[in-house]
Amino acid sequence: HSNSTGRRSLRAVHRARAVRMEGDGRKEGETPPAVARGAASLGASVQEWVQHMKASVVGVWRKATARSEQEAAEADLRAAKEQVEATDEAEAKKKRLAG
Repeated sequence: HSNSTGRRSLRAVHRARAVRMEGDGRKEGETPPAVARGAASLGASVQEWVQHMKASVVGVWRKATARSEQEAAEADLRAAKEQVEATDEAEAKKKRLAG
């Protein structure tokens, strides 16, 4: 008998949650827009970091395998350019998400 009372209490809790969730126009279990934007922004930042690391590693490799001072300098410039492009891409993505 106490088991059925426990089920009723659990149902009442679920109904109360559903009412609260519906109060802000979302369905139960739906992600709030601010959370989704925050997660997408975090994803853009992580992607930016990965692109920075890739540009750095590839730049070091290019510099190490350069046959001349000029090739080494070009490798540095190319790595810096790729890092700037990664930052610009991430900023543009975050700006689109914000507005």
